[in-house]
Amino acid sequence: MTERRGLDTFGAASLIGFAALLAINQVVIKLTSDGLAPVFQAGLRSAGAVLIVLGWMWIRKIRFEVPRKALIWGILSGCLFAYEFICLYIALDLTTVSRASIMFYSMPVWLALSAHFLIPGERLTPLRILGLTLAMGGVVLALVDRSNGQASLAGDLLALIGALGWAGIALLVRATPLSQVTPVVQLIFQVAVSAPILLIAAPFFGDLMRGPQPVHWLGLLFQTVVVASLGFLFWFWLMKIYRAGTVASFSFLSPVFAVIFGWLLLGEQIALSVWIALALVAVGITLINRK
Repeated sequence: MTERRGLDTFGAASLIGFAALLAINQVVIKLTSDGLAPVFQAGLRSAGAVLIVLGWMWIRKIRFEVPRKALIWGILSGCLFAYEFICLYIALDLTTVSRASIMFYSMPVWLALSAHFLIPGERLTPLRILGLTLAMGGVVLALVDRSNGQASLAGDLLALIGALGWAGIALLVRATPLSQVTPVVQLIFQVAVSAPILLIAAPFFGDLMRGPQPVHWLGLLFQTVVVASLGFLFWFWLMKIYRAGTVASFSFLSPVFAVIFGWLLLGEQIALSVWIALALVAVGITLINRK
């Protein structure tokens, strides 16, 4: 096996850019929800991503190979993917990008806690416990702060619950036979299984259309092509080149960028307590991801 290399300038720039892409995507989701209902939007995104990723696999001659014992876990990951994005998309429709991002990117907290009990060799160290404490403190601080009139407790809680779904997917990838499946095929499982679930569920959450304009369809196209398809394929490629711990250490940047973009692009009013909560979550995630 080829030794994965340490971080260089290209890798650092790529990981910073990917973190910013995930953050701007949350702004795009919120803006697109003005024209396309959240769950319907998520379903269309997954359906489009299936076609793009399958096309990429065909061009690269990547075979869809799945061990029999990994099949059920792949389907389960797709169900969790649908659950995760039902929560996140509705959360972004209800609350601010800044608050939703703090809740949603607490995922490493829940993954570290579950891995401590379920995965051998993933015990919590004093440093990681400190990170967990700081990050959870940030989440609690953001939840109890209701000073912002744009905030929604239901939206905040949905983003937090969505993070549990994301952690569940990561846990399946690390602790089940799904770990034997290539990342691209894992992505196919997630988007292919989630697409029909989301599209069938969408009418139960209200009207599908909210008077969409061209800008809303462009927002959906951005999510489908740039983020859910090419963006994650690029991220998987980075994971093959650089050490996993190094890649994970950049995850704290996404909520930071999301709060900044929500403030700059959407004019969200961000209380001092939310900035403090963001700092606690970002530092906590960094400590959790350190060896």
